[in-house]
Amino acid sequence: MVNRVVVGAHYGARDWLAQRITAVIMAAYSVILLVVLGTNASLTYGVWKDLFTAGWMRVATLLFAVSLAWHAWVGVRDILMDYIQPVGLRLSLQVLTLLLLASYLGWSVQILWR
Repeated sequence: MVNRVVVGAHYGARDWLAQRITAVIMAAYSVILLVVLGTNASLTYGVWKDLFTAGWMRVATLLFAVSLAWHAWVGVRDILMDYIQPVGLRLSLQVLTLLLLASYLGWSVQILWR
């Protein structure tokens, strides 16, 4: 029987899957954006405004932003857990990362729905 000592570490399967799913979502959004932009000959302000006025594009962009933030959080958190040994410094950097990612998501929502 294996006894795991709970130390706050993550054992990987859930995070591995989250990284793959968010990567697929971001890749699909990128392909959709390239197709939409490729079908328009001129990229004027009006074209951009019309594109992001559509509800589906706003939702897709928000899903992309959430996926990007989650993908970044898992990656940065794992890097910090591996390479920053002082617990106080690691916790401070993790909190700073979370605050930055949350502010970026809030800013994205403000841009999309303002």
